[in-house]
Amino acid sequence: MYLKTHAYNLELKNTFRISHTSRDFQPTLIVELSDGKYTGYGEAAATSYYGVTVEGMAKKILSLENVILENLHKSPEALWEITAPFLKDNSFAQCALDIAMHDLHGKRNNLPLYKMWGLSLENIPLSNYTIGIDTAEKMVQKIQEFPWPLYKIKLGTDHDVELVKELRKHTDAIFRVDANAAWTAAQAIENSVLLKDLGVEFLEQPLPAKDEKGMAEVYEKSVLPVIADESCITEADVDKCARYFHGINIKLTKCGGLTPARRMIARGRALGLKIMVGCMTESTVGISAIGHLLPLLDYVDMDGGMLIKNDIAHGVKVYDGKTHFPDRNGTGVELYENLKLSL
Repeated sequence: MYLKTHAYNLELKNTFRISHTSRDFQPTLIVELSDGKYTGYGEAAATSYYGVTVEGMAKKILSLENVILENLHKSPEALWEITAPFLKDNSFAQCALDIAMHDLHGKRNNLPLYKMWGLSLENIPLSNYTIGIDTAEKMVQKIQEFPWPLYKIKLGTDHDVELVKELRKHTDAIFRVDANAAWTAAQAIENSVLLKDLGVEFLEQPLPAKDEKGMAEVYEKSVLPVIADESCITEADVDKCARYFHGINIKLTKCGGLTPARRMIARGRALGLKIMVGCMTESTVGISAIGHLLPLLDYVDMDGGMLIKNDIAHGVKVYDGKTHFPDRNGTGVELYENLKLSL
């Protein structure tokens, strides 16, 4: 049995800009977990916005090596509960470990995860492709370079509606808009009317997470559905979001992995919320974990593998307007052997 961590710096195809940051590379951590016969892989992307580094995640996970290996025979859910007290302040590290454990568990039970959960791949949602903030010309260029039926448009400028109008001239694709908390309530309500006429499906996180009063107004007056992202981090947020949003976007890294994400999905459904899972520009390792949740979702943002130049693994891939699942167990992930860099 062993536990290893690997560090990668994923190069993006284009500079990725949202309302509060931009980047050309995405540092990410891969956790490799073996019981001696089967090996599972998990991932969490680092982010300065949440103060998460690859080195910090790796150090925390490796400090729990004895605890993890002593309980490797248990279920992913059981290991999550055992390690949660140690990782309660590091959900990203918990996510990478939990995904690795799920992958290992599926492989040693000779089943893909979705089959272990009693799910089928019929009528699964297609991932959107994200267009980061840029000049109108460059955003149009990105659409022309990657024709796709469904785009998420990142906004948060002083000319957001004009940008969407220009993009609409060049494609009939469905648009989703993500303001990343950059608007006021008045802007969100006004923009919802204008954007609905431009073929926008919903608004994601229009206001800062702390502005619950503003979101109550937007929830009442917006002519488009509103989906929570920054407002829905952990399981405790789901009930609160039901008061101000029509749906929630769950990020595996933010909530701590597949184990809590599945509980959040179940609770969201019980509250009548639409369910989305999003990515943090992970490689195919993290994207493959999201892929097995597809039968449970209304919407999905799993375009990480499409946004990077140097993917690091085989697994669930999105291309040609479809999601392709490998004929392998667990999450279906195998690392490209020549790229392993240990921490």
